[in-house]
Amino acid sequence: MKHYIYIAIVAIVFLAFALVFDTFPRSTVSELEKRELATFPEFTWERLADGSFTSEVSTWFSDSEPYRDVFMTLSMQIKDLIAFAPAEDNIKFQAGDMELEKGDGSPESTAKGEEPKDSMTIDEYENHINADENAKIANAGIIIVGKGDKVRALMAYGGGPNGCVGYAQAANKYKEVFGDKVNIYCMVIPTAVEFYCPDKAKSRTNRQLPTIRNVVAHLDSGVKPVDVYTTLGKHANEDIYLRTDHHWSPLGGYYAAQEFARVAGVPFKDLSHYERRVTHGYVGSMYGYSKDISIKNAPEDFVYYVPKGVEYTTTYTNYNINKNYQVTGEGKPFTAPFFFKFKDGHGGAYCTMMGGDTKLTQVRTSTHNGRRVIILKDSFGNMIPGYLFFSFEEVHVIDSRYFTKDIIAYVAENKITDILFANNIFKAYSSHTYGSYLRFLHQQWSRPVVEPAKAKGDSAVHKKQKSETPEPTEKPAEPTPAAEAPKAEPTATPQTE
Repeated sequence: MKHYIYIAIVAIVFLAFALVFDTFPRSTVSELEKRELATFPEFTWERLADGSFTSEVSTWFSDSEPYRDVFMTLSMQIKDLIAFAPAEDNIKFQAGDMELEKGDGSPESTAKGEEPKDSMTIDEYENHINADENAKIANAGIIIVGKGDKVRALMAYGGGPNGCVGYAQAANKYKEVFGDKVNIYCMVIPTAVEFYCPDKAKSRTNRQLPTIRNVVAHLDSGVKPVDVYTTLGKHANEDIYLRTDHHWSPLGGYYAAQEFARVAGVPFKDLSHYERRVTHGYVGSMYGYSKDISIKNAPEDFVYYVPKGVEYTTTYTNYNINKNYQVTGEGKPFTAPFFFKFKDGHGGAYCTMMGGDTKLTQVRTSTHNGRRVIILKDSFGNMIPGYLFFSFEEVHVIDSRYFTKDIIAYVAENKITDILFANNIFKAYSSHTYGSYLRFLHQQWSRPVVEPAKAKGDSAVHKKQKSETPEPTEKPAEPTPAAEAPKAEPTATPQTE
């Protein structure tokens, strides 16, 4: 009799799941993973014959199951209750978007005579904040540190000490092209794992300092390095990185902007000249990447700073992006606020500055000193321009993934005096990034650029996730987690301010 009861229970559960998964409306968007889910593929006889149609149907069926986020959250809660986390021995680190190609700083390229020059002194950072804490390895090799409202998710770094040469060479090429008429600066932004990885988890990630030193060593004398590694290390006990997101915080961007202004020799105002604003209850990209419920249960304040006492007008040109995040066209320029206000608890709060990445941004300020800067950036770079309105007459923000114009003509037309490369280390490592910057030097004016589909994400860790969000790991990114956050724009329209 007991066997029949057991069989009946299993049959009822099976039928219930079959009913839900086969008849209930399919999910189209995952708020948890901050991405659009797979759609039913278009049928053609050719695609049926080569097997791609049935393969994509299978992907659609598994990716868009009803109540996807509910089931994923339930699974995370169960794992948390039983304190389950994958053991380190079962985790394989993936290098994500950091492919080592010839000429990018790999041993093959340095062996051919590309010996680095002596670099400026960048002091080693020693973790005195959470070095003794325990850590666990979550989904995609993400390192979870701390407990309660202090929990932090870290994206492991897989790059080597000889990497990022291509990024340096791109900066060198810009100096060669623009000469003495334009100042060129190169900034590599470290990610949180460099400062907050406990000793017990250091085997899960590589150090970023050797890579950053290698970039500086390969810069020509005319390119000015901007050392934000040392600057951020001095402020590591402050909230310079977000705990629940793979990005840094606006405060981290403030200290980086301050160091850039010092190197560039332009004025800079401290935070007393800014109004502090807060979006409460923010949970960023690392909840979806790590699939660890402790991140969702530890929301944080997204604190940003709006300048006072300076006038500025922001003009945007939006890019039309297809489902593969490729540029298919662009809209007409329009003016809108630089800062967007998101409601408390909104997962898109990182897009407070400029509302996201898929646009060209031009800010004209009331500062009059003849200096006009372009910031060549990934999503990390979004935190910098809002602190430069006291420093430059104009601030132009160009994302590595979407710019469609001839940058030589753009620099001449807008009388640009300064160009800053400002990318997180994962994106700086990627050949897609520095390849884009080199392409800007010769692409046709206003000609939409469509990259190969493989350039779709900032990181290769989550094949399904694309980001920046709002790239280690804009999929986990803008490094594989790779660095640029997901590229998804906020799903709800923010309020402007």
